[in-house]
Amino acid sequence: MAYLAFYRMFRPATFDEVVRQEHIVRILKNQLASDKIGHAYLFCGPRGTGKTTLAKIFARTINCEDPVNGSPCGKCAACKALAEGGNLDIYEIDAASNNGVDEMRDLREKVQYPPVAGKYKVYIIDEVHMLTQSAFNAVLKTLEEPPRHAVFILATTEPQKIPATILSRCMRFDFKLIPQKDLEELVKSVLLKTGKEFEEEAVSAIARAGAGSARDSLSIADMCASYSRGKLTYEDVNAVLGSTDYAKVADICGAILKENASEALSLTEEIISEGKSVGILLKDMLNFLNNCTVVKVCRSAREIVNLPEEMFNTTSKVAEAADGHKLLRVTEILSKAENELRYSSNGRITLETAVFKSSAPQTDYNIDALIGRINALENKLKNGEYSCASAVTATPAKAEVKRAFEFSETAFDGAELPEEPLPHKHTVSELISDDGGESPFAPSQTKSSEGLIQASLWESNERKTENPVSQAFKPATESEKSTVFAKFIRSLRTTHKKNVLFALCMDLSHKFEGEKLVLITDNAGVFKGLSREENANFIGEVLRELGVESYELRFAEKAESEDDKALKELKKNFEGSEIEIKE
Repeated sequence: MAYLAFYRMFRPATFDEVVRQEHIVRILKNQLASDKIGHAYLFCGPRGTGKTTLAKIFARTINCEDPVNGSPCGKCAACKALAEGGNLDIYEIDAASNNGVDEMRDLREKVQYPPVAGKYKVYIIDEVHMLTQSAFNAVLKTLEEPPRHAVFILATTEPQKIPATILSRCMRFDFKLIPQKDLEELVKSVLLKTGKEFEEEAVSAIARAGAGSARDSLSIADMCASYSRGKLTYEDVNAVLGSTDYAKVADICGAILKENASEALSLTEEIISEGKSVGILLKDMLNFLNNCTVVKVCRSAREIVNLPEEMFNTTSKVAEAADGHKLLRVTEILSKAENELRYSSNGRITLETAVFKSSAPQTDYNIDALIGRINALENKLKNGEYSCASAVTATPAKAEVKRAFEFSETAFDGAELPEEPLPHKHTVSELISDDGGESPFAPSQTKSSEGLIQASLWESNERKTENPVSQAFKPATESEKSTVFAKFIRSLRTTHKKNVLFALCMDLSHKFEGEKLVLITDNAGVFKGLSREENANFIGEVLRELGVESYELRFAEKAESEDDKALKELKKNFEGSEIEIKE
């Protein structure tokens, strides 16, 4: 007998052997037990999930004389007759090659003849979505009202292409992708039955490559078993799949996350020159970044990724050196490149462009790239690589700060600021009173008898050192002074941790008194929030970077409007009379 592939040799013969799809198996078993057999079924779902297999089992079961636990016994006369290749009671039709109206008319005529060996004549039409419109019309009436002995089972991977008139006449069952854990158990059982030794990591790699398909997983396992003469290892599976060496992929992704474009491009060029497929290399890089994300976020990462110890340690090392935002940005760029690859005439250029873009955020005029650069600056400050004082004298730090502000001005030039910049709907009172204190909008705090309160929060003469960066940006002319407040608002907007501060500053009015910037508000709550030491210091730092050496926050009560004056005069002249105010 000719050699049978794993997926044919170990095809399930009973419902109990089917991998997952419990929701479908249970319905079919219950119908068999209650003798409520439908006349038309539609099995739809991804490839390799058991549609044709379940159709064959169901066809044999409804003709079995003595079913065992809802499955065919395989011993009765009907089962033996149906097991033979020339049986006439189960028809399998490939709609991809028999998709014309003539084939369906022939089926419509033959369906009238009774079964030979069993109780039902079953028609299994695979890839039914390939039928033409005329073919669907030819079988439509027969599908709706077939003879009592006829059962139709339609199988497809694309149910959206089937006419609604056909769908409404069938009981639809949607097959799901098989989880990786179940695929691993399936592959292990097959390898054990064939006497093949294996590593756990190798089985996991096969299941991941199967991507939810039992047939694909068994086909890969078949190739791997033939490739390996001894124990099946993780390296053997990678060799069969054509995957790039894990260490080299880790080096490329590590260089990208470190923003070392030169090293990343060199390593990419080196691997491609060895003859590796661009598509497979890109897929391997995405898998590695996905593993890094799992390792960084999940507590049980070791069990989820299921990599050999050395590879897991390599992944952990790269993941620890990168922040989550950077991992997300690089993954999105490479995912977009994977989609573009199928339409590209030169995949090499597409991949190398994506590698360069992801490893050089300073060349990417995108909000995500800007956020990543700001995060990098914050981390350097947090780790003590340079403090505010060192930034005054260190040329690299000064240049980096200057570039960040220049990019911010360019990226948001002309952009409209949102009316509601906060992600949650809170009142200003709630946002300012987050320390549990009394609301700043209490009547005792919103009324002032003095009329004008001045609070100087920061003065340049209190600083011991001058800032060359500020001098470089120091506004000299009236035109330059008029843009300072807009730049100040932009700076607050790009700082995600200061959303509340940004909201408070949106309604400020401003003016220059000599070299001093005066920020004015008539809202007591806003004034209290901005007067906090933390917020005041932050505002001072931002303005100092924009060249403003000192600023002052003032609170002024709202001037009485003309309408209020008129109403007050009216009440005074007609004291004792009821006055109705209409909007």
